[in-house]
Amino acid sequence: MSNTNTEQEILSLSKHKWLWMAEKNADPLITLFHEKSVFIHMGGSFEKDKEINFIKTGEIWYKKAEVYSATVNIIGNTAILLNDIDLLAVVGPNEVINPFMVTEVYINENGKWKLGSLSFTKLMRPVKMNTGQ
Repeated sequence: MSNTNTEQEILSLSKHKWLWMAEKNADPLITLFHEKSVFIHMGGSFEKDKEINFIKTGEIWYKKAEVYSATVNIIGNTAILLNDIDLLAVVGPNEVINPFMVTEVYINENGKWKLGSLSFTKLMRPVKMNTGQ
């Protein structure tokens, strides 16, 4: 598989991941997230089971991710994807929008890509998202 095809596969997985998270659809995420995956938020870091629980219960609702750019770097059996996004999320009772650079690390195990890490880094740029409000 060429890097171009691999890059497209990773971009597609990431796009689906954002949709599944917005829909609180945990089942495909359980399969996508590696057993040892980690998730780094502004408020802490969590393992797979905790992140899945956040999504299922809506404790963190990734309501909408507006992706402005996405780049993939393939290093051996690892893919590193950088997303420049605005994230509309509901955290507890509060709806918030933050600009993030999201780092996604995927590992290819036995021919399948698994998400190993998802990390949110808040950007200093203004929010670009038009919420229609």
